[in-house]
Amino acid sequence: MATAAPTLAPRRPDSRVVLRHHWLVRLTHWLNAIAIIILLMTGLNIFGAHPRLYWGDAGSVDQREQLWLETGASPPWRNPTGWIEIAGTRFDTTGFIGVSQSPKGTTSFVAFTHWATLPSGRDLATARTWHFFFAWVIILNGLAWLLYGLFSGRLLREILPKRRQLTRAHLWHDIVEHAKLNFPKGEAALSYEVLQRFAYAGVTLVLIPTVILTGLAMSPGMNAAWPWLDALWGGRQSARSVHFLAMSGIAGFLLLHLVLVVLSGPIRQIGAMITGRMTIGGDK
Repeated sequence: MATAAPTLAPRRPDSRVVLRHHWLVRLTHWLNAIAIIILLMTGLNIFGAHPRLYWGDAGSVDQREQLWLETGASPPWRNPTGWIEIAGTRFDTTGFIGVSQSPKGTTSFVAFTHWATLPSGRDLATARTWHFFFAWVIILNGLAWLLYGLFSGRLLREILPKRRQLTRAHLWHDIVEHAKLNFPKGEAALSYEVLQRFAYAGVTLVLIPTVILTGLAMSPGMNAAWPWLDALWGGRQSARSVHFLAMSGIAGFLLLHLVLVVLSGPIRQIGAMITGRMTIGGDK
């Protein structure tokens, strides 16, 4: 008895597979993702060694006039309260900041909970070693991405907003479409819209360079070689504060980016960033 040949689902005549991302873009994307996550987690561990932020050149527990952010814990010690205080306003953050549960189930008085830091316990030396190593990863990786973007034209073509996208009507339309979760399809999916361009340009051309420069400004060796780095931010403690704020901006972008990837179709989006190819046309 003859076996019937398997029936293949007909391919939509108006769909096609296109190369969406160059191999260097994909490589730098994943290296950046790994480096940023490790830098965030080791940075929180380092912050825990002195969980306070100041403006100016010097800061200590006795110099509270320049203090603008602090984390800590308050009694009763049988049921302590964790908190973060920003510009004089205190917020209860028990369970995540100030007071949390250790891996062994005991109460832990640390700036950030163990699952948000690397290493998971207090270990300033190891955290600094990993932090400095991945700082160089993101510097070299970022230079490769930037040089490719400049010489290939991708920076102007896909990252920086175009003049026609900066009109009030275009900006408002993109805001409304994102609010409705209406993501580009077909040919429109091959180009970033204005909000995406602002986000990518802000992170890659503003926040990451700011983190790098403020990190260098906090290094005594770099201060000796380039004294202007320290003065650029108004002092070493100001550089540390700006470093923390820029890092927080990158963390916020990363979280929003992951949410939008999930909402817009994670298999398609992640697949395109792995293989470089994307199917467009039809209902894609």
